[in-house]
Order: sequence, then C-alpha cells, then structure tokens
Amino acid sequence: RPGTLRVVSMDGTLSAPIAGLPAVSAVGQGGLLDVALHPDFAGTRLVFLSFAEPREGGNATSVMRGRLSGDMTRLDDVEVIFRQQPAHNGGNHFGSRLAFDRSGALFVTTGDRLDLRPLVQRTDNHIGKVIRITEDGGIPADNPKPAGWLPEIWSIGHRNLQGATLHPETGQLWTVEHGAKGGDELNHPEGGKNYGWPVITYSREYSGEKIGEGLTEMAGMEQPVHYWTPSIAPSGMVFYTGDRYPQWKGHLFVGALALQHVARLKLDGDKV
Repeated sequence: RPGTLRVVSMDGTLSAPIAGLPAVSAVGQGGLLDVALHPDFAGTRLVFLSFAEPREGGNATSVMRGRLSGDMTRLDDVEVIFRQQPAHNGGNHFGSRLAFDRSGALFVTTGDRLDLRPLVQRTDNHIGKVIRITEDGGIPADNPKPAGWLPEIWSIGHRNLQGATLHPETGQLWTVEHGAKGGDELNHPEGGKNYGWPVITYSREYSGEKIGEGLTEMAGMEQPVHYWTPSIAPSGMVFYTGDRYPQWKGHLFVGALALQHVARLKLDGDKV
C-alpha cells in the first residue's frame, strides 16, 4: 500500500523494495493496486502496475509500465501509460485490476471514487469504467467507440471493480465489483455496453435507503451474471485451471473481504 514492490521467491524469501517506482498516494484505499506481467515477459521484461497517483486536485488511478532489471532490483524506462480523469481529492474506490486479453490489449478497471457517481453514466471521463488500451497506452483498433465515448472506454456503469480475469476457454473478460449495502456484482463486461450503476442496482445505500429510484432493471442496461446480498465485498478472482482438483476445473474463485472467505462459483455458461 505505501508503494513498495517486492519479489517473493519460491522458498518464501522476500526481496528488498524494487527501485524506480513513481510516487504513490497511500491514502484510504489508495496505494499500489495491481501488478501484471507483459504477455511476453520473458522477452520484454515489462511489468505493469496500477496505482493511486498523487495529482493536482487530488489523486486518481493510473497505470505505469517499466522494465525489470535482470537482477530484479529496479524498474527502468518507467512511464505512465494511462491516467484516470478527472482526479479527485479522496481515498475511496480506485479499482483497479489489470488483465491482458489474448490480443495483447490491456483491460484496466476503475472505480466511481465514491463521491463522483454522477460521472459514471457520462462517457467523457474514466469514472466507473472498464478501460482497454494497448501496451503503450494507445487505442486498440477494435475498441467499440460508440458516439460520444472516449475511445479508450470499453464499458460503463460500474461502481468499484476489484477483480478481473479472462475466462480460460472463451478469453472473455470477467469482473467482480463492490455494491454498497448488498448488490456486489459478477459481470463479463462487453464492449460498448452499460452495466447500470447507479441507475440500476441490487444495492442500497449504507443507511438502508434506496439508491436513486431504487430500480433494478432498465432498457439498455445489462443485468449482472450474479449478485450477492448481503455484500461479501469481492476482491480478486481467478478461474481454476489446474489438475489437482479436477472436480473444480472451470470454477470461479472470488475473495470476500467483508465475510472473510473464498467463494467458489460453479458456472453453467452464464449461470452460477
């Protein structure tokens, strides 16, 4: 969380902090957020990090990349390839998870910063969005690009996505995101689609009051694959692809911060 990146060896040895990282805004839920290796890491040595970046006007989620030295002590050629806009003076709902798709494009999940809900349904910003960029921060040619959308936006209408992974067979992006009081969601965000927050949700305010009009459905907005009430506070997810437990192959595992367990979800297509 303070911004230190380390290497853990197979025997459990913990390295000294790796040098070369940018400044991190370690406030509230902010800090280093996720780490992903380039799909051809063996050849490129590129490491990608999402983090809460201190900015003029506050902080926001950013993504940097750097080249890990051969002795794994420092990152060289460090550059920020994505900056969530706008910045906000707060410590909540940064997202952020990173996932490379099979074409080599990078998905970046963001959050609504708790206080910026009105921006989530607008498409001129990065609040409550899934972003899809190239490895150098450019725009993939096959991004959806609906009229009025920033070209790096993949999907909108998200609250705070803290799990992202690819389906091992289809290669499709799957995510989990926090609701407020109940209504945590499992989705597989598709390009150009709207996942509803905060217009439709199975969540309520922490006070128990309804959110907005209290709607759970609306034309043009997607339903979650699955939702949890009460909230489990989902963070981190992975499809099981190993052979040790064949009865669990293809199942989805989700960490639960609030209820402090690991949830195992058996899928039949899109049905949990």
